[in-house]
Amino acid sequence: MAVKDWINKRGFHIRGGFQKMMRCIWSGQQLRVDDTNASSESLATRDYSVSGYSSRAGEMVETKADSSNIEEAESSLRESGYLNYEEARALLGRLEYQKGNIEAALHVFEGIDVSAVTSKMKVTLSRRCEQNRRRSESEAAPAMSMHAISLLLEAIFLKAKSLQHLGRFGEAAQSCKIILETVESALPDGLPDNFSTDCKLQEILNKAVDLLPELWKLAGDPQEAILSYRRALLYFWNLDTGTKAKLEKEFAVLLLYSGAEASPLTLRAQMEGSFVPRNNIEEAILLLLILLRKFLLKRIGWDPSILDHLAFALSVSGELRALAHQVEELQPEIMERKEQYRTLALCYYGEGEEIIALNLLRNLLNSRDNPDCVLELLLASKICGENMNYIEEGTTWARKALVGLNGRCWQMVSKANCLLGVLLSAQSRMVSSDSQRNLQQSETIEVLETAEKLMKESDPYIVFHICLENAEQRKLDVALHYAKQLLKLEAGSNVKGYVLLARILSAQKRFVDAETVINAALNQTGKWDQGELLRTKAKLQIAQGQLKNAVETYTHLLAVLQVQHKSLGSGKKLLKTKGKWDRGLEMETWHDLANVYISLSQWRDAEVCLSKSKAISPFSATRWYSTGLLNEARGLHQEALRSYKKALDVNPTHVPSLISTACILRQLGGQSMPIVRSFLMDALRLDRTNPAAWYNLGLLYKADVSASALEAAECFEAAAVLEESAPIEPFR
Repeated sequence: MAVKDWINKRGFHIRGGFQKMMRCIWSGQQLRVDDTNASSESLATRDYSVSGYSSRAGEMVETKADSSNIEEAESSLRESGYLNYEEARALLGRLEYQKGNIEAALHVFEGIDVSAVTSKMKVTLSRRCEQNRRRSESEAAPAMSMHAISLLLEAIFLKAKSLQHLGRFGEAAQSCKIILETVESALPDGLPDNFSTDCKLQEILNKAVDLLPELWKLAGDPQEAILSYRRALLYFWNLDTGTKAKLEKEFAVLLLYSGAEASPLTLRAQMEGSFVPRNNIEEAILLLLILLRKFLLKRIGWDPSILDHLAFALSVSGELRALAHQVEELQPEIMERKEQYRTLALCYYGEGEEIIALNLLRNLLNSRDNPDCVLELLLASKICGENMNYIEEGTTWARKALVGLNGRCWQMVSKANCLLGVLLSAQSRMVSSDSQRNLQQSETIEVLETAEKLMKESDPYIVFHICLENAEQRKLDVALHYAKQLLKLEAGSNVKGYVLLARILSAQKRFVDAETVINAALNQTGKWDQGELLRTKAKLQIAQGQLKNAVETYTHLLAVLQVQHKSLGSGKKLLKTKGKWDRGLEMETWHDLANVYISLSQWRDAEVCLSKSKAISPFSATRWYSTGLLNEARGLHQEALRSYKKALDVNPTHVPSLISTACILRQLGGQSMPIVRSFLMDALRLDRTNPAAWYNLGLLYKADVSASALEAAECFEAAAVLEESAPIEPFR
């Protein structure tokens, strides 16, 4: 009679003999179906002394085994005709785990010969999933039932969970890894579509795939966690959509914030013609875009954190326009109109499209449907503060934000006051009346000091602007105090603080101290961030008459910029605004170097520098100005005048070109005094603290017989006072 038929006919004997099966754990023998009727009390005499539980397995199982474990044993017996040593241990281990006896369960699981059972499982899985495979003599190993495979894989999984409970995360990860390696080795092309019919086995695999990366993270091994996530997502595990989306999100978060650089994808994982991420950020962006696409296709529910992580990833990689595109695609019910407009405005502002950002904010702020828009008002006022054409509008937005806040949040009130101070400062520079300018400058200082007092902790942004405003108003001792406070607040992490301090010291004619500050900053700053520091150092050397040293400093700066451009151009992508700024710094450095060569009467070298600048940007007011200086030094006054006029064609507010044009016209003669005076007055309207403009205006009044000597004297006095407190470069 066949074993299966015999079991079906005498199934009632199995439940009665279940306790005898469990005794096999201690004997290491296989319990056959026929043995269930025979006495086997000798097997029950093995004690479980190590774990401290009942010494009689029969008593323990008889009183505590639940129906699910009995049914598990029945299934194994029906399929194979016997319950072997490993399967019996798997059942007892699961029983102990379910009761919360973690250490006892682990002791039982450790008795399973994992290497032996996994080799049998690989053979069984291969045979099960390969159709019409011929049997050979080499395949003499007995096949296991799928139920036995599920039982043993579950035992390995519960062993991993037990180790996790005991804090042995590395061992737990290794145990969990065995499950996935076993299945991958047996089925290298992934699980077949009909594999999910075995629900128990599929459930175990899903749990193991989900658990493994978490275990590696707990073990402090992010590289292994990254590999585990890739294994989970690249291998065909028949995961449901929710589980896969969860893994994709967790993997993206790990890539963005773990601080560990992921190793490149293997060639096997790279499909021909597909996009291959080059670094953590790109891989995280790809995962988040996949999740966003799944939501748009209604395969998963909405998770707002996906957009938060995507916004961070695209921001740090300089792809703000791509972020704006993703936000624009979102459905109205996902993101409120106010939040959408604010996010888009931030994106375009970060891309340098200030006008587009401002227009978006205007559309939002001019609508009566959005009464509480303090953040949007602050952003609009900040954008207006960076464009002289919108200063008055920005002042209106800042005052409106203060009214809207009404003292609700002191930090935001402080920020609003600071932005208002920046706008008032810009307004004061455009005022022609001295009395009105003085009033606005006083209000500016008052508003900025209010912003500082409202902050519980000093804000570097506010301190910087107070320092800058005091420096521009030539309150150098106060400015120096704030500059030192700024360096302390930022712990020397911001180059702008060092440069501002050096300029204040240079205005006090303490050039040696200023150079010492710059040298200290160079020692604490990375090579790629030294550009502005080196340029400031060269300016200080020029002020001290060390022209040869200045040439060496400029040459070193240009070499750094060239290496930076080549290395970063082929590697990690820079923010677009940062790249533009570096090119602008390189162009200005060529101009500065040309001016030094002009001072040294090295005309040919100056021409080479100007040609290098022209290759970067043919439309530069500063380059035309330097060309005018070169022509003027050579005695070519007409050529110089044409160069200055071209500079003003490019930038009508270029103050040095306005002053030089007035000087050339005065020297050449033939021009009326009002025309020359208009150029100088335009220069002073743009920069009231320019000593060269005041000095040349004094010369003009002195030569004009119709002008009074007092006017000339006042201009010379203003020039002398300003020259005493003039920095090597404008503070702003």
